[in-house]
Formats: sequence, C-alpha cells, structure tokens
Amino acid sequence: MVKTVSAAEANREFSKLMKLAESGERVVVTSRGQPKVQITRIEEDDAEKARRREAFARLTERLNSQPAQNLPRLTRDDFYD
Repeated sequence: MVKTVSAAEANREFSKLMKLAESGERVVVTSRGQPKVQITRIEEDDAEKARRREAFARLTERLNSQPAQNLPRLTRDDFYD
C-alpha cells in the first residue's frame, strides 16, 4: 500500500512514517503536489548478508592470528614529543 504525505506533514510526523516504512508500507512525500521522495524499508539480499558475514569472519580470523603487542600505555603528551 502507498501512503502519500506532504513535505510539511512528513516533517512533523517523520518517526511515524519511518515505522510505517519499516512495516513494509511505501510512503511518498510530495512537494507542491508533485512526488519528490519515497521512504521504504531497506532490504538486504542474501548475497550481501553472506558477503558481510564472510568479511567479518576473515577479519576476526586475521585479528586472532596476530600476536598481542604488549606496548606501554601512552599519555597525551607522548604524542607530541
């Protein structure tokens, strides 16, 4: 379903419109009677989710394989010497 609102109404009720979009409804914002912007829910496809999971797993593996450096703690003044 499509809900059409003016820019002024969208400005006043943005949180409400965001919740509508989250639930799957499409919201069209008009300016001077002309449609200008559409608010919809973002839907990630399965390939994108898998790509992100794989990248996170590779990063975690790399960080876990690196030894701890055990460097001394620095103060703010140490950066300016």
